[in-house]
Amino acid sequence: MLELRKIRTVLLGGLLAGLVLAGAGCGDSKSSAASPSGALQVVAAENFWGSIASQLGGSRVHVTSVITSPATDPHDYEPTAADARTIADARMVIVNGIGYDPWAQKLIASNPVSGRIVLNVGALVGIERGGNPHRWYSPPNVQQTIDAIVRDYSKLEPKDAGYFADRKTRFETRGLAQYKQLIATIKRKYQGVRVGASESIFAPLAQALGLRLLTPPSFLRAISEGAEPTAADKTTIDHQITDGQIKVWVYNSQNSTPDVKRITEAARKSGIPISTVTETPVPGSASFQAWQSRQLLLLAAALGQATGR
Repeated sequence: MLELRKIRTVLLGGLLAGLVLAGAGCGDSKSSAASPSGALQVVAAENFWGSIASQLGGSRVHVTSVITSPATDPHDYEPTAADARTIADARMVIVNGIGYDPWAQKLIASNPVSGRIVLNVGALVGIERGGNPHRWYSPPNVQQTIDAIVRDYSKLEPKDAGYFADRKTRFETRGLAQYKQLIATIKRKYQGVRVGASESIFAPLAQALGLRLLTPPSFLRAISEGAEPTAADKTTIDHQITDGQIKVWVYNSQNSTPDVKRITEAARKSGIPISTVTETPVPGSASFQAWQSRQLLLLAAALGQATGR
């Protein structure tokens, strides 16, 4: 089991590594200096993809993320005129797709640019509208997106293809080192452990970690989409908690509905360890890997407490 002292040490190291690699966080021009002259202009609808794009692009790319605040719900975001101008000037736009950021698609359509590349993550990984949109919680999909970003950068700026390849290698071997190590460790130590979750955001990660997510898929989807879960699903989850069927409860602290609050409190009273995830990076300036590694460390600690491993 990961010891608390080791968790704190590893976490601090991951945060520092993330800050070094990320430079100015996620490359958001809203809070940074003017873009470098001649840099490839890229817009990411969300800062979790923007962080990755910025680190892969280095000094040759300037990335602007539209969604940067943890208080902003990407589903319901209302774009501004400034957002439209930013996308109109971009040579590449990264959107999540799968119905998660339809506002971004509308801005792209209303501001056509010849030769611009639009990277739709959902289309890239083969998830259609109606599927689980939280692909940044799927490590295999994250890798696919990394590959696609570098490929598209090299198409737009062939002269810098070698530079982008070097950035990719550095990011994969150094930037994501702790993230990958934690995923492998959790899967090895806790594969098959039964867990519950408040919504579908955790499902891709649970699958990658080999955890058994017992929460009814219909409940996960309802909370994620802002719908009312069924009474039957609530009863099922209550039994999973009171009967000790789940060992850890994971909830999205940025989407804590009355039902989620009630269930989380019930899990706490039953002595079930609780771990949290968030929809977008917290703080908003955190690099993708620092944010994800922190959550994985907390999850590993909860799993260790629940299983004694």
